[in-house]
Amino acid sequence: MLKKVIFIVILLFSYIAADAQIVNNKTVGGFNADSIREQFDNGPYFTLFRDNYFILGTTIGQRPTRTNSDVKFQISIAQRLTKSTLPFNTYLFLTYSQKCMWNVFEESLPMRDFNFNPGIGLAKLLIVKDKLIGKAMLMVEHESNGRDGEASRSWNKISFAANIYIDPQFMIHGKYWIPIIDGENNKDILKYCGIYQTGIQVTSKDRRFGMAVTVVKRQGWNFNCNVIVELNYRLFKKDNQFLFLQYYNGYGENLLDYNQFHSRLRAGIVIKPNFFSDY
Repeated sequence: MLKKVIFIVILLFSYIAADAQIVNNKTVGGFNADSIREQFDNGPYFTLFRDNYFILGTTIGQRPTRTNSDVKFQISIAQRLTKSTLPFNTYLFLTYSQKCMWNVFEESLPMRDFNFNPGIGLAKLLIVKDKLIGKAMLMVEHESNGRDGEASRSWNKISFAANIYIDPQFMIHGKYWIPIIDGENNKDILKYCGIYQTGIQVTSKDRRFGMAVTVVKRQGWNFNCNVIVELNYRLFKKDNQFLFLQYYNGYGENLLDYNQFHSRLRAGIVIKPNFFSDY
């Protein structure tokens, strides 16, 4: 456990230091295709991937207790391995995301579940009429909680994803995956963690306020889905730290309890990628 905490602290300092190197969102639109790719290729290789947050909250509709309240945090980074010089102007990259459910109100403050999510993929900038409108990705991902016995959970995914900017303030995203389920204790994971997802991300013109909604469709013909609603407010104009509110409603919030329903509201701090937030 101590090694896990030390690793998390190291990553925290790493991504905070790298924040100033993220490609600026002003890249969206303008210039010609070659100059957009050149600007991207000359940008940083190490970036944030998904949102990085630390939030605390409790279950909706119940009196807060030690067992239904917790801390949830996520660390997510990406390392670009090549410039966009591979076939079809694609580039190769590695990602690592780690999510933790931390029972801070219980005795000894146990970290109930760690979810490890490494991946490797190919991505392509989407440029239309000399304007950057988003990117598409093909990824191979593994996700597990690193435990053994009956608490062990794991699966793999071949993922197809895209982020599309309708304009600099409005983005839509989608992701579909082909599952490869190798965990003996989570054979039914698609019924709870889903088969595809879609959503929107909206920001104000001054980029101080943002909202995101993600819907994850669970397996089955009914309209059964997990819903995540997020609000963020930038504390200071020149910083990349936001006040953050997240509402999670559904299953699959973490691997250990993937088949248990949660409806939880949490608040805290988020550090967001400046270029794209990936989902």
